[in-house]
Amino acid sequence: MKVYHGSNVRVEKPTIIISNRYLDFGYGFYTTTNKAQAENFAKKVSARRGGTALLNTYELDETVVGDLVKVKKFDGADARWLKFVADNRNGVYNGESYDLIIGAVANDDVYQTLQLYLSGLYSEEQALSALKIKKLYDQYVFASELSLKALKFISCEEV
Repeated sequence: MKVYHGSNVRVEKPTIIISNRYLDFGYGFYTTTNKAQAENFAKKVSARRGGTALLNTYELDETVVGDLVKVKKFDGADARWLKFVADNRNGVYNGESYDLIIGAVANDDVYQTLQLYLSGLYSEEQALSALKIKKLYDQYVFASELSLKALKFISCEEV
């Protein structure tokens, strides 16, 4: 399966990215199967940090994933996903560690709903109801060096 990483740099050898802010699924190397989403992110990153918007493409070896790593998979924006993202975004997640986390991304379209929930203006029920009408894209977050072995760099192109 192909996965994409939007950036302002070529990333032939992915590494775990320690961000200066709290992200949906914590620290890791973030990818998606949605090419347009990765291209959009690349444009945002290059606008913020300079450089060229680049789309890095990888082949995800699912046999390695199945054999070697501890995977957490969310099948949609349900209560478990909402709590996991909220805890990570607030910097308070202290649960089990995973090598690979798969689930919906809280992109720009979802961000406002998530912020209303995090600020206490939306209950869990209200947030989940609002998320049901959103088009959700996926993210694959490689959160350990072991999981990165499942990625094979294919190409990098300007977007």
